[in-house]
Amino acid sequence: MSTLDENKPNRHRQTISFLIRRFREVGLQPASRHGQNFLIDMNLQQLLVDAAGLTAEDVVLEVGTGTGGLTALIAAQVSAVVTVEIDQHLYQLASEELLDFKNVTMLQQDVLRNKNNLANEVLEAVRAHLDGDAKFKLVANLPYNIATPLISNLLAYEQPPQSITVTIQKEVAERILASPSTKNYGHLSVWVQSQCTAECLRLMPPSVFWPRPKVESAIIQLTLDEERRNQIPDLAFFHRFTRAIFLHRRKILRSVVASAMKNELDKSQVDHAIATAGLRADQRAEQLSVETILTLCEAVRNQLSGKKD
Repeated sequence: MSTLDENKPNRHRQTISFLIRRFREVGLQPASRHGQNFLIDMNLQQLLVDAAGLTAEDVVLEVGTGTGGLTALIAAQVSAVVTVEIDQHLYQLASEELLDFKNVTMLQQDVLRNKNNLANEVLEAVRAHLDGDAKFKLVANLPYNIATPLISNLLAYEQPPQSITVTIQKEVAERILASPSTKNYGHLSVWVQSQCTAECLRLMPPSVFWPRPKVESAIIQLTLDEERRNQIPDLAFFHRFTRAIFLHRRKILRSVVASAMKNELDKSQVDHAIATAGLRADQRAEQLSVETILTLCEAVRNQLSGKKD
């Protein structure tokens, strides 16, 4: 737990006046290339932290340290925080703000090693705190440009967060929560819903951020469902398969599965897998439920196994 005296005034409040003053002091401007939009509504910052249901046993990953305002709120309630900031100048600024917190590990780097993998240093820093009853959680005001790959890659990780409570672009939230046969339903919807329950906690206008983004945002919460996750025999294959069948969402199932399994299955094997899953070749992936896509994935995987045997 933090060693800060709870009676001290909170000097970490990330208000617009605080941000403008601190940025002016160090001669900085927010960098749009890093998706730097700071949440300045203190009530929403508190809502984000409260919704995460933090406890003294939790180990929290925060991505996008910013000036450390949200980090301070989190650190006061948990065992450890690993916070990642790509911007060197913000990292230095936050280091000053978080000096009194002994349970905060700050990393100045990209959280992603590449589009499909998390940085090893981040994973190692989180793992270093995961012992006993510790629970891993992601709590963050996520930079827009990394929200989708970060969430996707964390759910592919062998020790995924028990919960993900984050601010993201409204459009991404709609894709995560989408139902079959809707325009937003796709790989991200299936990948997240196959492992988690998902809920939108609050929609947010641009005015609650500084600088103001051009789009609306949302606070969402994903809660890991171990039973759902354990129903996926090969997580890596399922991830690859679902991504592939939604690449051309308007094409029929036979075409997208054949394309996804090119050089691995012939058309008769593709037809057999589709029939085994109880589907028609002229259906489309966007029409199928998460459970049906998992069934189809396993039928395809079994064809591959039979071919190898």
